[in-house]
Amino acid sequence: MSNAKKITVDGIDYYQKTTPSNWKIVVLDRGYVVVGNVEFDGNYVVVTDCSTIRFWGTTRGLGEIAFGGPTEKTKLDAQPTTRVHELQVVQMIDCEVEKWNQ
Repeated sequence: MSNAKKITVDGIDYYQKTTPSNWKIVVLDRGYVVVGNVEFDGNYVVVTDCSTIRFWGTTRGLGEIAFGGPTEKTKLDAQPTTRVHELQVVQMIDCEVEKWNQ
């Protein structure tokens, strides 16, 4: 929770609750990484508003851009809606959508 917004009142820490988002980084087999709005259609993961993350441009991995949005060095290649079978998904990382919509 190091990046969470926190306030302390009478010695009790309170953290800002974030609204769940469908905006995710999706790591696929064979090294592909895409980012976008994720929905599910049967056995398929559908990514709309999709981009391939060609170069992360981070010093702390994908988590850095999931929390903070793309860096100046991140290279994104826009692509059409992408459908992949759920068995091709290695992991999905929730993103701070506000950071990606700037």
